[in-house]
Amino acid sequence: MKPNRRVFVLGGDHTTFLGKNHPDFIWKRHPDFGKRDNPTLDEHLESAIRLALAATGLDPARIQKGYVGNFAGELFVQQGHLGALVSRVVPELEGVPFARVEGACASGALAVVGCLEAIQAGYDVTLAVGAEVQTSVSAREGAAFLARAAHFATESGYDDFTFPAMFARRAKAYKAATGATDEEIAHVTVKAYGNGNRNPKAHMSAVKMTLEQAAYPSDSNPCFLRNEEVRDHLKMSDCSQVSDGGSAMFLVSEEGLRSLGLTPEDAIEIIGYGQATSALGRVADDTRLNNTQRAAEEAYASAGLAARDMEIAEVHDCFAVTEVLMAEALGFAPYGQGAALAREGRSALTGDIPINTGGGLLAFGHPVGATGVKQVLEIARQMRGQCGDYQVQRTLRHGISANMGGDDRTSVCVILRNNAV
Repeated sequence: MKPNRRVFVLGGDHTTFLGKNHPDFIWKRHPDFGKRDNPTLDEHLESAIRLALAATGLDPARIQKGYVGNFAGELFVQQGHLGALVSRVVPELEGVPFARVEGACASGALAVVGCLEAIQAGYDVTLAVGAEVQTSVSAREGAAFLARAAHFATESGYDDFTFPAMFARRAKAYKAATGATDEEIAHVTVKAYGNGNRNPKAHMSAVKMTLEQAAYPSDSNPCFLRNEEVRDHLKMSDCSQVSDGGSAMFLVSEEGLRSLGLTPEDAIEIIGYGQATSALGRVADDTRLNNTQRAAEEAYASAGLAARDMEIAEVHDCFAVTEVLMAEALGFAPYGQGAALAREGRSALTGDIPINTGGGLLAFGHPVGATGVKQVLEIARQMRGQCGDYQVQRTLRHGISANMGGDDRTSVCVILRNNAV
């Protein structure tokens, strides 16, 4: 949809995304194991909001409404009612209306949509925040929790790791239909880790990845599924990270900007967005992300733009093959040619359509509720030249984010414009 009232990203920030293989994450092999604990959901939520306040200089008294993206707080940390958790962790927001929204891995983007629509209803300063803690249980138990984003009754038995198996099925089908190879898809992983190595807040900032490591299974990079039909089509390196973290940003109206002494040239504008939902357990074609394509087409139409106008993108690479499918769904490559973007360097920091510049879900990390907020904010930060060592070294006018929940069942695409160029 095209906003009837103009909407701007004032700014925001992320916590460091933490999990296994990050030097600051405490687990059984860490020297501080048993001596200190990892941050809680409360702490990630508070940190994200306070970092966003510090990044923008916004007085919390100006915030009129907000939304919290979170998928499975009740399962991972036994905590629901996260709208009310906001004013507990940031007491200055006592009394401000907040609500939690959930759409599996698209929960963060739904928080952004909530703020967009609140501004259409008359609010001027809003907060979109997403947070998740997933390292509180074993990987197998966490995978069972995440399987709630599928049609649990009919799909959870596909494998102990339901979603990895579903996307291994997509990888198998895509390779059979297009001739794509594991090595071609592995270029996505190598790019993601290379970008994440430049990003101090990335979960995998300290982990290197070569093409040989990413392309072929090994003792350190095994194929781990039990479902023999798809087992050979997914390795550990193909998977996004089990991460804890939070992201927060402020969306404001034009009136809100003016009240802060700013102009449209001082912020990044959201000029269109699309949201689409499809039935659980009813994927029509494993080689296409049809629901995301529907959301992207709505976003492009509402913004009066096309894929060729995009200069940067944040896409949902929950698995390496997903970025390939996303590139095609967003119109960056024809069907069957999505893998070429990473292989040819087109989606690199120096390419014509940089994708997932901070490392994406594969390397920046994937605290589920935070991801959709992080994606939109990362586009805005790139447009404003705030990304440090992973900054794209040219002026950016238009960009798109694509956040997906479940097996392409909930999708949100957001188009942003830099009015300063």
